[in-house]
Amino acid sequence: MTSPNEKANDHFNDIHLEKKDDELEDVHTPPALAAQRTIAFPDDEIMEEKERAPGGLRPKGPEMRRELTKDEKELANAGYEHLEVDKAAKPKPGDKDFEKVDITEHKLNFDQLAAELHANIDTINPSKSQGLTAAEASVRLARDGPNCLTPPKKKSAFRKYLDCLMSLFNIILIFSGILEYILLGVSFHANVQNTYLGGILIAVAFLNAFIEFYQLQKSEAILASFLAMIPPACRAIRDGELKTVPAADLVNGDVVLVRMGDKTPADLILFAGTDLKVDNSSLTGESEPVERDPMPNGSKHPRAVEAENLIFNSTLCVSGEAYGVVVRTGDKTLIGQIAALTGGETGNQSPLGREIHDFVIMVSSIAILFAIVFFLVGITTAYKGQAASTVTFAVSVLVAFVPEGLPSVVTLLLSIAAKRMAAQNVLVKDLQGVETLGSLTLLATDKTGTLTRNQMTVTNLWSGGKMYTAFKSNNDDDDTDTFEMTKSGMAEMVDIAALNSRVKFDKQDVPFEQREILGDATETGLARFAGKQLDDYDKHQTSHPKVFEVPFNSTNKWALVIVHKEHQDGTLTSYIKGAPERVLAKCSTYLLDGKALPITEEFTKTYDSAYNYMASRGHRVIACAQALLPGDRYPEGHKFTKGENGYPISDYCFVGLVSLEDPPKHGVREAIGTLRLAGIKVMMVTGDHPKTAEAIARKINLIIGDTKQTLSARTGRPIDQIYEDEVQAVVIHGDDIDKLQGWEWDNIFNKEEIVFARTSPQHKLEIVKRAQALGHIVGVTGDGVNDSPALKKADLGIAMNISGSDVSKEAANMILLDDNFASTVHGVQEGRQIFINLKRSIQYTISHTTPEVIPQLLYVVVPLPLPLSAILILVIDLGFELFVGLSFAWDPPETKDGVMRMNPRRPVNAKSINALKKRALRRTKTIRRDTLTEGQAPRQPNRLAKLIASMRAPFTRIYWEDKFEDIDYEKLVDAKVISYAYLEAGMIEFFAGIISYFVVFHKNGFTPNDLRKAQSDTNANYFKHGGNVFVNSRGQSITSGQQLQALGEAQGIVYLSVFICQCFNVFAVKAKFTYPFGKQVLKNPWNFYGIMAGGALGMFIIYTPPLHVVFGGNDHLSPLYWLISIGFGCLLLVWACIRVVLMRRGLQQGRVKDISGLMMFPTMRTMSLRQTA
Repeated sequence: MTSPNEKANDHFNDIHLEKKDDELEDVHTPPALAAQRTIAFPDDEIMEEKERAPGGLRPKGPEMRRELTKDEKELANAGYEHLEVDKAAKPKPGDKDFEKVDITEHKLNFDQLAAELHANIDTINPSKSQGLTAAEASVRLARDGPNCLTPPKKKSAFRKYLDCLMSLFNIILIFSGILEYILLGVSFHANVQNTYLGGILIAVAFLNAFIEFYQLQKSEAILASFLAMIPPACRAIRDGELKTVPAADLVNGDVVLVRMGDKTPADLILFAGTDLKVDNSSLTGESEPVERDPMPNGSKHPRAVEAENLIFNSTLCVSGEAYGVVVRTGDKTLIGQIAALTGGETGNQSPLGREIHDFVIMVSSIAILFAIVFFLVGITTAYKGQAASTVTFAVSVLVAFVPEGLPSVVTLLLSIAAKRMAAQNVLVKDLQGVETLGSLTLLATDKTGTLTRNQMTVTNLWSGGKMYTAFKSNNDDDDTDTFEMTKSGMAEMVDIAALNSRVKFDKQDVPFEQREILGDATETGLARFAGKQLDDYDKHQTSHPKVFEVPFNSTNKWALVIVHKEHQDGTLTSYIKGAPERVLAKCSTYLLDGKALPITEEFTKTYDSAYNYMASRGHRVIACAQALLPGDRYPEGHKFTKGENGYPISDYCFVGLVSLEDPPKHGVREAIGTLRLAGIKVMMVTGDHPKTAEAIARKINLIIGDTKQTLSARTGRPIDQIYEDEVQAVVIHGDDIDKLQGWEWDNIFNKEEIVFARTSPQHKLEIVKRAQALGHIVGVTGDGVNDSPALKKADLGIAMNISGSDVSKEAANMILLDDNFASTVHGVQEGRQIFINLKRSIQYTISHTTPEVIPQLLYVVVPLPLPLSAILILVIDLGFELFVGLSFAWDPPETKDGVMRMNPRRPVNAKSINALKKRALRRTKTIRRDTLTEGQAPRQPNRLAKLIASMRAPFTRIYWEDKFEDIDYEKLVDAKVISYAYLEAGMIEFFAGIISYFVVFHKNGFTPNDLRKAQSDTNANYFKHGGNVFVNSRGQSITSGQQLQALGEAQGIVYLSVFICQCFNVFAVKAKFTYPFGKQVLKNPWNFYGIMAGGALGMFIIYTPPLHVVFGGNDHLSPLYWLISIGFGCLLLVWACIRVVLMRRGLQQGRVKDISGLMMFPTMRTMSLRQTA
């Protein structure tokens, strides 16, 4: 049966979604833009002319030729249902919490406020405020202390140590040790050996917990040092200058500027501001941002939390800007006074953490099961009636299965990787992010500031049907004129760039070109352009003061300002700038040679041509319009408001378009190419025009192939006749996102090259959720406040340090210290390599289980004298194994590009999506079936129901079908690891040990049959102090002393054979792409340090006579016996080479195929910028 995705592909362009008229009233869509959209709306053609802006219409496509069946729709939408459910609101602190707050300054008027705080503020022109002097600020800082909150209560070091001690592995060891002491108490003389064994087991548990605790403490210190590298900063006025100062240095009376994207550094009373909205959800639980405004006479609300003129420490500014004076710092702020908000630590378990947890449960379950089985076998065979000895034997089996050092190895590996990533300017906030970055299957990235330099430069201007260039370029058409202020519309566009602006300057007493401009990249570029054209930028602004302002936001996509600028009909002029389609929708005329002419079809065509010309070059396009407000309707002193009809918003005169170039960052093109070759789908999610986004995407390897539109233009075929499987690139307009159905999302994410344009923060969040619903491990990179919801929702949020807003850095899990997108490549490589190293370490560690367990089985089944005691097993696990296991942390990649040419370990493909959707559909139907009443909301199962369901699950067919379904996931411990460790390398090591064991005994006069005979005779007390003399098959008499010496040598050689084979295994487990020989072996010197440390420990234990009482062994063991194990070690390397050959074909299939058309070299524009820098 054809899947719904396959059937839907053929008709993706034929389905049209309904669009509400009110969503299109303010949007003008040029034909070129409409043609490039994935989905066209049939309603567009039947809209009333008065309800749409002048201009071309998007072409109407064919009607739907068929409908999806009910089953197909259910399967296509499966997995998305949970996205439609609103999250429960966060609990709000109770009123009693806020009653404790003693903040009252919000009730003061401006004069009282300045007097109370001894602050120098200018409420008329806030940028002229003098603020505090540096000397006064130092005095207040010494008096009041730094502006820092007391950290929330954390677990004590002792509690953390107890958490480490209570891990499942340690509990097993402690329980085993206690059991040994119980046996000692029952019969002391019969179990005197348990004195050492029980103590060692318990000591090992405490030591293991200490090692893990030490590594955790060390990793926390490393992460804390990382966060100290980016201390919070803010903009404050000191000595009359706007400066960036550490937030910790703020004092009462400081004047602070907060802007969109900032985190409020202290409690501030506002004395000037425009359209400021703050997110108080962290304090009050309110989901929507709230407006905050200056109040000259103070607030009337008695409670500070409700005051309209007060913003609080740690809240986020989501729009607008304001000046405020600091009234509370540190623990005296609102958040510092509310005890309910200073909760403890929380954390989510990473995918790696879950896999390790599952592995611990699996190994522990197997260990307990085998211990029980061996106990039953032992008490019925070798230990008939000897319960105490059988328990000790079962404990040795239990110990053999448990990899005691694993938690320490995991923590150390992640800590080392985090330090290496920090050295490459990738800062992780928690260790979970290290491996998550290596698991990414999809990376959604913003354009401006992330892929591009965020350094906007005005390139072209268009007005009155004529294109102008701000500077001469070889890329411009021949009919493009050079910019001059006297040309039509140019003076007006310079006015709009200068007056409709919210930029600030660090200094105003220096020439314009020497100032640092504080503002977003677009406004900074426009301000620099205007500053070059105007004789006196500051005088021009003071001559035309602002009367009213509506700042830009991601919803409106335009900014409006009304200034005092005289004209023939009045004294006020309104300027608007923003997204061209939004601005043009508010215009009824256009400017030509100083005259306002009605917008016609001819003008719209030239506008569309200019718009497409600018956008197709990858430039950001801004539209400008003006309205000369008539004096009779808007006299001087008119009161404008932000409510409905409170300011003019229609009948503007369109002035022109201005384009700004933001070149790609150095290394971005190569980085995206490398990520794509690593099997990671990279897509752009931007608020820019689709043409701009696509043009940039083609410059940086993000789009190489055809979209439907480019294929149509190249071949001359109509778009509606091009099927989905013909193209692998798609550009989606934000207006289309809200109405996409499940199967349409599937089609989009099935493309190799994806760009989402004209998106809002809600759209970005929705895109992340939809991708995660398909099984993607999603990373999101961004630097603005509009990126923060998606950054927080993503599996890994990556923010920029230099250009990033406080909000984005707060939401992200990872921060690029140098703002270099290319650093993500290093991060992905480190993340993937750490998974490989951890997998190698586990594969190496559990390889010794077989040579430890099978001899125990022979001990009771054959029986044979015990080849390996429980204490020696512990020495293996926490002796040389721990040293060598930790050394894998420093392993480099096996080949130059092996790590970065393989698919992600959890690839998202048709097979995995289909399995995911089937399971989701099954869950949905189960919930519906359990609903009591038709139409009732589905019930969520309670804990008891979940427990019962989990217990029933293993006895159902579906459970095992899901478990063994082949979906190409690579797990930390998978069938290949188990096969190698237990069956392949494990068996080779077992034979090395058991053959060496028999050879040593043969040298001492015991044949295998003699050993069986001696061990079977339980009444003769062979191999014990004071035991009987044994007569072997050759008639030789062997005394008890000789028996004990032979046993000590045999146990010693088994111990050493495991060590020697594991030395070879260190290199065998690394053989995946290449053979375990040559330079590859020498790349990690820490392996050799670990082997030497383990060897020294082994020699010390086996060849030190005083230790034989505890560990066994014998110092007369000849080194010649080592040659047997060395031979088997070489055999292990040979087998590793055979595995490389056998697995080569499978690895080639997992390798990402070459992508035709990738450009792995810098862009010309980037190279020229580097040369001039």
